Amino acid sequence: MSTTSFHTASLSSSSTLLQDTITSRFQIRSIHSISAFKSRRSYGQIRASFTDFSASPNTGGRTELDALSRFSEVVPDTVVFDDFERFPPTAATVSSSLLLGICSLPDTAFKGAVDTALADKECYGLETPNARMTCFVNKALVNVGGELSRLVPGRVSTEVDARLAYDTHAIVAKVQDLLQLYTSIDIPAERLLFKIPSTWQGIEAARVLESEGIQTHMTFVYSFCQAAAAAQAGASVIQIFVGRLRDWARNHSGDPEIEAALKRGEDPGLALVTKAYNYIHKYGHKSKLMVASIRNKQDVFNVLGVDYIITPLKILQALKESVTPDDEKYTFVKRLSSQSAAAYNFTDEELVKWDQLSFASAMGPAALELLTSGMDGYSNQAKRVEELFGKIWPPPNV
Repeated sequence: MSTTSFHTASLSSSSTLLQDTITSRFQIRSIHSISAFKSRRSYGQIRASFTDFSASPNTGGRTELDALSRFSEVVPDTVVFDDFERFPPTAATVSSSLLLGICSLPDTAFKGAVDTALADKECYGLETPNARMTCFVNKALVNVGGELSRLVPGRVSTEVDARLAYDTHAIVAKVQDLLQLYTSIDIPAERLLFKIPSTWQGIEAARVLESEGIQTHMTFVYSFCQAAAAAQAGASVIQIFVGRLRDWARNHSGDPEIEAALKRGEDPGLALVTKAYNYIHKYGHKSKLMVASIRNKQDVFNVLGVDYIITPLKILQALKESVTPDDEKYTFVKRLSSQSAAAYNFTDEELVKWDQLSFASAMGPAALELLTSGMDGYSNQAKRVEELFGKIWPPPNV
């Protein structure tokens, strides 16, 4: 199989609303090809260069961005309607948020893909309103995803309805339906990835789908048990939100995993990234780790070596504008590597074969709250799409 690149749309950073509220914008981020199949507290066009994970820190770079990109894929977090020419994407994500953005901007090139879905004869012929609406939404996601796949060389990730997050069979069936639609428009499975919330049922769905050669991306990961279980399931990409865990820890207490990190003097989000990365690499799992909710340049420095870093444009611009003289070329340290993974020690409790009971027992209050809030945001956007489609169907001019 030829190498592919992967993109995932991270959400806007917020401790209370774990959902992208920019529904009038089409969000897309770029990344280069890789070979993978791919009580308040305090704690002590930009496109990243192709990453050489074997590179040594003494390679230096003309800017901080150049230097950092030798260790991790630095992924711009950008809005395509504003930055498409400056930040040409190599892969894309299609979601309910994207559909809302397309419908709010009728002159976009993707509006026709939505209109065509709403005029689909097969959907129109279904007997019940719910069946018709599900068909319309699926067709709209796939039509837009198909258009994107013809514009980008990498993979297109499709969001799976978060309202199915606690039903393994429903998730699998939804993904299979979406894949069948993609196949009907000649988009092969290797060009696709499906974004699933990291509930136990979502992780089990990923296990089934990956066994069928269907690539999955697990989102809303806020605890080690989620990351480890997803890795054991063979998920292609696992995404951790550093800033959101930090925000939760600043305003809450009582989560054992977070308390343990704080006792060691570590940032809880960065500690989770370190543990998850080392687990994946020490025990030979195929998953790639993505870090999102980056808040500052130091967050980027602290996760160097991780597979992907989704970075806000203002931070990328600062990295691009910061020159790295030759005498400072040793200042960047690859913190995550196969060597760090080999040296990391896990407890017996962390090395279990995760099942539903052990998973539920290990999920702390932070992970439960943040996962639930994130899924609520996704579900609300899915409902808004259905409400909007109900108002504009049948579409004019088709």
